[in-house]
Amino acid sequence: MRPKSVRITVLLVATLGVVGGVAIAAHDVQDRSTLKVPNGGLAFSDFKGYESWQDVAVSETKTSVKAILANDIMIQAYKDGVPGNGKPFPEGSKIVKIEWLKKVNTKSPYFVEVPDTLKSLSFIEKDSTRFPKTHGWAYAQWVNDPATQTLKASVSGPECGYACHTAVAAQDYIFTLYPPR
Repeated sequence: MRPKSVRITVLLVATLGVVGGVAIAAHDVQDRSTLKVPNGGLAFSDFKGYESWQDVAVSETKTSVKAILANDIMIQAYKDGVPGNGKPFPEGSKIVKIEWLKKVNTKSPYFVEVPDTLKSLSFIEKDSTRFPKTHGWAYAQWVNDPATQTLKASVSGPECGYACHTAVAAQDYIFTLYPPR
């Protein structure tokens, strides 16, 4: 082979390798729409578009930071004064908690911690017909495997968070209140 032919062959093989690698990586991305909590639990697909829902509030632990988002039905209920007005959240209310491990932002001129690695996603939905045993609420939690960026249900059944949420029964089983804006 001539030197120019060798360069073209090497370039072609390298290009095919990169394209093939991208295609394999794209194929390995998890299809979250197929995820479902076992034993009658919530489906990930029922929360499609949650990434663009409005913020309810944020919270923080020693190691993580969380964004709590809600769908339009629940946001309107919050704006109408639920649960402080003694009324329950309406059917179809949905809330999501996105939890990340946090890190210090080293570029900021002041101390601030920001989201880093996705830790988990938690979903709650109100549907009294489907979930009468838990005052209409169903719960799901998905834990992220940082090495593979895949989620798996960490709970079984729709009642998984109910026992914990009974501590806030007076707030219609929802911990996060809607702070002033």
